[in-house]
Amino acid sequence: MALDATFYALVGLILFFALIAYLKVPGMIAKALDARADKIGNELAEAKRLREEAQSLVAEYQRKRKDAEAEAASIVAAAQREAEMLTAEAKQKTEEYVARRTALSEQKIKQAESDAINAVRSAAVDLAISAAEKVLSAKTDAGAQDTLFQKALGEVKSRLN
Repeated sequence: MALDATFYALVGLILFFALIAYLKVPGMIAKALDARADKIGNELAEAKRLREEAQSLVAEYQRKRKDAEAEAASIVAAAQREAEMLTAEAKQKTEEYVARRTALSEQKIKQAESDAINAVRSAAVDLAISAAEKVLSAKTDAGAQDTLFQKALGEVKSRLN
């Protein structure tokens, strides 16, 4: 058998495998792969935990958003009820004010009417007295005029009161 390069390559290959087996390179590779697999597994577990936590946070924020929307709706409804109540109250107060002003105006009109009637009556009485005075002064003498004047004056006073 001739020792050629193929034989030495085979011996080198066997020595190389023996050296690799002696230095426990396959164990180190397996150990490195196992460590990497454990690290990836831990990262996957952490990612799963973070995903579940994120989902719970999303659910909590959605619940809080719904609660906030419900609270905002109740606040809007309360504000609307209060606005309607204030509007009704303002309308009622306005109607009461108008009624009071109308009654006051009617009272002033009645008072002015009464004052006008009294003024007309007073003017008519004064006119009647002066006319009666003129008529009586033309037809009667001074003594009779005084007695008639006093009598007429007493009648007018009694009628006015």
